[in-house]
Amino acid sequence: MCGIIGIAGTAPVADRLVDGLKRMEYRGYDSAGVCTLHEGALVRRRAEGKLANLVEEVSGNPAPGLLGIAHTRWATHGAPTAANAHPHATDHVALVHNGIIENFRPLRTELTDDGRTLESETDSEVVVHLISREVENGASPQEAVQTVLPRLRGAFALAIVFREHPDILIGARRGSPLVVGYGEGEMFLGSDALALAPLTQKITYLEEGDWVVLTRDTAEIFDGENAPVERPIVTSGASAAAVEKGNYRHFMQKEIFEQPTVVAQTLASYIRQSDESVALPQIDFDLSAVNRITIVACGTSFYAGMVAKYWFEQFARVPVDVDVASEFRYREPVLEEGGLSLFISQSGETADTLAALRHCKEAGQTIAVVVNVPTSSMAREADLLLPTHAGPEIGVASTKAFACQLAVLAALAAHMAVKKGQMSRAEEQDVVHHLLEAPAALNAALDHDDDIAGMAHLIAPARDVLYLGRGPDYPMAMEGALKLKEISYIHAEGYASGEMKHGPIALIDEHVPVIVLAPSGPLFEKTVSNMQEVRARGGQIVLISDEEGLEEAGEGCLATICMPKVHPLIAPLVYAVPVQLLAYHVAVAKGTDVDQPRNLAKSVTVE
Repeated sequence: MCGIIGIAGTAPVADRLVDGLKRMEYRGYDSAGVCTLHEGALVRRRAEGKLANLVEEVSGNPAPGLLGIAHTRWATHGAPTAANAHPHATDHVALVHNGIIENFRPLRTELTDDGRTLESETDSEVVVHLISREVENGASPQEAVQTVLPRLRGAFALAIVFREHPDILIGARRGSPLVVGYGEGEMFLGSDALALAPLTQKITYLEEGDWVVLTRDTAEIFDGENAPVERPIVTSGASAAAVEKGNYRHFMQKEIFEQPTVVAQTLASYIRQSDESVALPQIDFDLSAVNRITIVACGTSFYAGMVAKYWFEQFARVPVDVDVASEFRYREPVLEEGGLSLFISQSGETADTLAALRHCKEAGQTIAVVVNVPTSSMAREADLLLPTHAGPEIGVASTKAFACQLAVLAALAAHMAVKKGQMSRAEEQDVVHHLLEAPAALNAALDHDDDIAGMAHLIAPARDVLYLGRGPDYPMAMEGALKLKEISYIHAEGYASGEMKHGPIALIDEHVPVIVLAPSGPLFEKTVSNMQEVRARGGQIVLISDEEGLEEAGEGCLATICMPKVHPLIAPLVYAVPVQLLAYHVAVAKGTDVDQPRNLAKSVTVE
C-alpha cells in the first residue's frame, strides 16, 4: 500500500523518482505525485489515476531539482483526487506519508484553531502542517521532526523535505517499512529495496521508531528515544529485472507460470534429499513441546493457514486455531502456555498481522513466521523465520507466494510430526517424495492453460459464481472465489460442499456457474454427491478433477478442467493453478486491470 521514494542527488531527480514509483506500482495506488527543491522553491506535481497521468503532468510542467520525494497513494482518508494526492506541502515543508494517523482529527482541529488552512481531506496533511509550524517558529528540521513524531498515533513512513534546507532529506518509520539507500555521493529513501534496486544495492532497514537525516553523503539514524544509533548496511539483492513481464501479458500470468520453479526453490530449503528428510532452519525452542498452534493471517495467506490446519492436525496431532488477523486481538483470544503462534504474510509488513504478532509475543507465545521478505518487520521479530523464496510478486492478487506458503507449511507440519513422534521415518520419506513431486505436477497443471482460456467466456458473463470443495479443497474453494472477485469483479463465494444444503443452495439457478474442486480420492464421492444436488437444481457445473474423476462425474458439466492425479498432500498446491488461471482468463476476457485491480493494494500497511 502506497509507495515512497526520496533522492538527495547530484543530478536532476524527477525522472528517477517517477521510475522508482513505477517499480512500486504493484503495491496498489490511485494517485501519485512528486516534489523537488529548485532555486529556493518547492516544486510540486500531482495527478490522480495511473502514473501515466503524472508522467504527462511532469512532461508538461517539469520539476527540476537535485533533491526530491515522490509517492503513490492508496486512498484512506479522502477520495483519490489530485488535491488529496501526496506530496502535501506548506510554504516551508513538503512530505509524503504511507500509513494512517489515527489521531488526525484532534490535530486537524488544533491546526485550524491556530489559523492554518488545510487543503485536503487527508490525515497526512496534518503532519506537514505540524512540522511546518515548528519550522516557522524557529526550529531546525531535526528539532521539528523530533517534536512532532511523538504526537502522532498510528502507523507511518514519512519522507520530508524543507525549502530552506535544500541539502536535507528526513525519513521516519513507525509501523510502515522504510529503507535507506547508499549511493556514490547520493542517498535514497524507499518503501522497499525494490524501489531502489537500479539506484543502489547498499541499504539499511530502519527499525521500528527510527528516523533518519540524510544529506548527499551521510545518514544519521536516531531511535524512538532520539538517541543516535547504528543500523547495519546490507546488500539488498533486489533486481530491477524482477519488475519486467518478459514475454507475458501480465505480471500475474508470469507469476502463475513461475510456480514450479519457485516451489522447487522453496522446497530445496526445507528438504534434505540426501536422507529424504524434512529440515528446518536452526530452532532455539523445543518444537515437540508445542501443545497448540494459533495461525493468524489475512486474505490469501489466511486460506493457506486453513489448509495448514488440516496438515498439522492430521500429521502432528496438534490442535490448531486459525484466525483472520483483523479480528484476532479484538476477540481477546485465550493463548495457552507452550503455544506456537504462526503468522503468514507475503510482505511481512501487513499491519493487522504484525499487530497480532506483537500481541502474541507479549502473551508469551513462541513466534513463527512464514514470509516472502526475510528482512521484513515480522521476520525480524520472529523466533522462527520460515522464508518462502517466491521472489518479488508484482501482481496484486497473490499466486506464487501462496503456493510457496503451502510448500513451507506442509514441510513444517511434517517436521513437527517427526519431532512429536507422530510420524515414522518411512512416513517422513513418503511425505518428502510427494513434496518433491509438486513442481512437476504444477508444470502438468499449467499445460492446461489453453483449455482454461478457452472456457473463460462461459464464466465471464456471470454475476455470481460459487466454488465448492471438501477437506483441504474447502479453503482452496474460498481462495478460488477470492481470486475471481479480486481481478474480475464478479461476486464469488467458496463453500464447504456439504454446507450447500444448509442455505447456499437457494442461490442456485441456471445463471450461477458452480466451480467444483474434486480430486479423486477418499472425499470424491461425497463431493460429487453435493455436486449432483446442485445440478438437479439447474446449476452449471465446472468440474476440476483428475482423469479418473472426470471419467466418473464429468458428463453433463458446463466444462471440465483436467489435473494430474496427485497425492492428497500436494493437491492444494496443484489445484491452486486452475483456480488462478480461471480467474486470470476471465479477467482478461472482461478487460479488467489484472495486475492492479481497483481498490486493492499489495501490502496493506494500515488496519
